[in-house]
Amino acid sequence: MARMNREATVRRLLAQSPPPVPPELHAEAVRRGTRMLRRRELARRTMWLLLLVAAVVFVVWALTVRAWVEPPPGTAPPLTGR
Repeated sequence: MARMNREATVRRLLAQSPPPVPPELHAEAVRRGTRMLRRRELARRTMWLLLLVAAVVFVVWALTVRAWVEPPPGTAPPLTGR
């Protein structure tokens, strides 16, 4: 019987209209949502900027170090006049 009572109570609660929402609640939700979207956009732009800076730094480093060029052999004997 308790299960039937619970089901009836839940059905009655679901059939009722929802309680009215306070007007200040909507304004607060919009304010928080706008702030959250701004922060998310700022974080996204910051990440893209950091990625671009890292790519530029890597390219500059690669061009100055020239890591793809084989270093001269250091074990060759010195040249003499003979």
